[in-house]
This record gives sequence, C-alpha cells and structure tokens, in this order.
Amino acid sequence: MAGSLIMPRALQAQLCEEARAALPRECCGLLEGVRGGDCTQVVALHPAANLAIPDDRFEINPMEQFRLMRELRGTGREVVGCYHSHPGGKAEPSAQDLVRASQDGLFWLIAALGATSYDVTTAVFVYENRSFAPVPLTIA
Repeated sequence: MAGSLIMPRALQAQLCEEARAALPRECCGLLEGVRGGDCTQVVALHPAANLAIPDDRFEINPMEQFRLMRELRGTGREVVGCYHSHPGGKAEPSAQDLVRASQDGLFWLIAALGATSYDVTTAVFVYENRSFAPVPLTIA
C-alpha cells in the first residue's frame, strides 16, 4: 500500500498555475519527494515539456526522469511520481493515463480545471498492478 501524499500549499499553488498556463494543453512534470512509513512528502515539482501529440494527453521525455533520478542519488529524495492536468476534465486517471502508465508504486497527481481556469481540483492516485487506486492527499 502506498499510503498518503503530503504536499505543501505552495506546491499546490505552483501546480494550479502550471495547469492554467498550459491551457488548452495538459501541463506535466515529476514529483520529487521523501518516502517515510505510510506517507510520502512532496518537496518539489519539476515541470517538464509536454511532448504528446495529440494534445489531449501528456508525455514526459524519459530522459528528464533519468536525469532527475541521477541528480537525486544520495540525497534521501527520489522521484515519487508525476503530475499533469486535465483541462475541462476530472481529477481522476483517464483511459489514456491507464494505457501509458507502467511503473508500479508511482503517485499520479492530477489537477483538473473546471468550467473556469480558477476552478482547480486536485487528486492523487497510485499505479500498481495495472490499475490506479486513490490515495489521500494532504495539503499542509
């Protein structure tokens, strides 16, 4: 079980700004964090270019993830997941998210923009055994 995800309020604000700025495309990036017991603390968001075509999905260059993993070696921090937005969608994994997911144990933080770009809902899921399961998200 992945436990819960804790994210500082400032990082949630950063995620919302990135989601608004990327409209009409999805924003995306990597979550840097520290795992401990039943909870994982997000300490930084690492924005990435969305390489996906068409623009109703997201794709992060795998080299970005490898670069960040190397950078974090020996720090006690790691890539704990990814984030992306769903413009005009729901804060839940899409069919495309399920098709593209592959690494068990990673958190997927999703920011859904509602009818207005200021109506943002965030939710987090963990990918395991070819499916997503919701996990608690605490904004602190």
